Amino acid sequence: MSDHDTSERRHEISSDPSRLDTARIHHWLSTDAYWALGRTPEQQERAIAGSLNYGAYDLTSGEQVAYARVVTDHASFAWICDVYVDRAARGHGLGTRLVTAVRDHLTPLGVRRLMLATKDAHGMYAKIGFTPLEAPDMWMSLEAG
Repeated sequence: MSDHDTSERRHEISSDPSRLDTARIHHWLSTDAYWALGRTPEQQERAIAGSLNYGAYDLTSGEQVAYARVVTDHASFAWICDVYVDRAARGHGLGTRLVTAVRDHLTPLGVRRLMLATKDAHGMYAKIGFTPLEAPDMWMSLEAG
């Protein structure tokens, strides 16, 4: 993906880290995202620093209106997380376009497995090609701390 991929007339999707509005991202996630409620600014800054990040920006105002973060080795595996669309920008397909841009950016790198977890957006991710795990009994997790 180029750093300035115009996904639709109203929004631009970019992987340029200098464009991220980190205060806005922290506010969104720590106050409105069920998976990140209470996340501290320091935790969010470390998460951003250790990840590949994408923002969607309103072409008129330049404001960031959506965010997605990817934990990846840039070779074979990627975990898409912290996908968030500002409440005022929802309902117009921006989340779908954002995750599609992420997928399209990672695929040429040879990333063969993209994972994500969601409690309530299965339909949106299915439109992009995500499916439930074929063998969920193979996967394990550890809740540390």
